[in-house]
Amino acid sequence: MLTRSLVLSAILFGLGVAGVVVRRNAIILFMCIELMLNAVNLAFVALSRAAGIEGQIFVFFVMTVAAAEAAVGLAIIISIFRHAETVDMKNFNLLRW
Repeated sequence: MLTRSLVLSAILFGLGVAGVVVRRNAIILFMCIELMLNAVNLAFVALSRAAGIEGQIFVFFVMTVAAAEAAVGLAIIISIFRHAETVDMKNFNLLRW
């Protein structure tokens, strides 16, 4: 059961990485980052049965960071969309020097 959960976690994390590398839509980019964070949560929970309860405690911290990242990230995306009228990442040059 542990190996199945870790394999599923690795597959989800790989899909998230592939989505971040391939796609350039900002909303899909954030969805892929959330997918990677959920894959890490799954690995923490799967390993907490074997290693101890600390993995489940880390899940709460990762979920808190993910919620904050989603709120701030979506606020930035909405602000840039209002300015540039696009969510395509190749058209964003506001944050570059």
